[in-house]
Amino acid sequence: MSAIADTDLTDTRPLNRSDAKTLILSALGGALEFYDFVIFAYFAKTLGHLFFPPGTSDWVAQLQAFSIFAVGYLARPLGGLVMAHFGDRVGRKRMFTLSVFLMAVPTLIIGVLPTYASIGVLAPVLLTMLRVVQGIAIGGEVPGAWVFVAEHVPRHRVGLACASLSAGLTVGILIGSLVAAGMNARMSPAEMLDHGWRIAFLLGGVFGFFAVYLRRWLSETPVFARMRERKELTTELPAWVVLRDHLPSVLLSMVVTWVLTAAIVVVILMTPTLMQTAFHVAPSRAFTAGSLAALALCIGCVLGGLLVDWQGKARAMLLASVGLAVSTYALYMDLKAGGTNLFVLYALAGLFAGVAGIVPAVLVAAFPPAIRFSGISLSYNIAYAICGAATPVLVGYLAKTAGGLGPAHYVGLVALIGVGSAVYMMRARSRG
Repeated sequence: MSAIADTDLTDTRPLNRSDAKTLILSALGGALEFYDFVIFAYFAKTLGHLFFPPGTSDWVAQLQAFSIFAVGYLARPLGGLVMAHFGDRVGRKRMFTLSVFLMAVPTLIIGVLPTYASIGVLAPVLLTMLRVVQGIAIGGEVPGAWVFVAEHVPRHRVGLACASLSAGLTVGILIGSLVAAGMNARMSPAEMLDHGWRIAFLLGGVFGFFAVYLRRWLSETPVFARMRERKELTTELPAWVVLRDHLPSVLLSMVVTWVLTAAIVVVILMTPTLMQTAFHVAPSRAFTAGSLAALALCIGCVLGGLLVDWQGKARAMLLASVGLAVSTYALYMDLKAGGTNLFVLYALAGLFAGVAGIVPAVLVAAFPPAIRFSGISLSYNIAYAICGAATPVLVGYLAKTAGGLGPAHYVGLVALIGVGSAVYMMRARSRG
């Protein structure tokens, strides 16, 4: 079940210097932008106390902040559909640059935003609005980035190209984790509440504008340029064509995206905070472990992409999904027993969260070039809006009520669905 035509990408040539430049610049820019989006999660506990009424308990403050974090996911489909529409009609590169600019501005503003103590209820309202803009930006960034790198490389290296971009995005998570760990280690809780958290967001604004500069050096994808030259661009509304002609691909893409959300949102982004509130792990230890997991995730993404190019996307999805479930249960059971093996087990869970490097290859293969950006954006962003928005609140509640193992139960269930998607792809390939 693949929508990549034989003439879509060059099949036989090796990766060249131009390909390497595109992959490196795209991954670096993506890392800087994704830092802006995820840094919110690492400071959720602090933001919860600063932007809501004083006296709120740790658990309620965390849940309120995670709710605002989730709002960013709800806004993703809007940004994704608009940017994908123009990405399929006027070019991939323009939208690729616009998305990073839209991320940098609100991140910078959050860094100087007055708190509840200064402006009352207006503080969480403004924070939510800025989070919406971030969601719009990331909704166009991630699908556009995968399309951009996939259409620059030979077809037999699409797995590695998408995985390298995903690894770049996860480097953004790693940078966020390192910043959070370093600041918690060097600043007192009072200093973090006073001004430390602002440094993290101001730094993100600077990162974002540097990413805008980097993308000046990228060129339009050969696939889009060829379609424009041959007048093969769709004249219909791309999103309508996707829904009318490619609904099975949309459903498959949404399912595998759900697996990606469980790996990134729960295992990587939420777990360092849940360690503190559910298992009473010290912040510095929790964020150091989170940094190791984020580093392992970067490696896991690249390994996942290589596995796609070697064994195919279905087998790669199967292996990663099983590994994600087993490693997450091992991590949370160890945390419940005292966290003796925290660093090793969290790194292992981070490695299997590298399923995030496999999913984009599935999405890219699911749609033909003329509506690829819109197909991926529609599927990925709607799935992320539903699952990504519900997951922080649901998992935060499960962590409080299910004996500490609630997050692992959730990841295990979603990973089982990932296994089902892999079996479906295997059967579709054998039929096709």
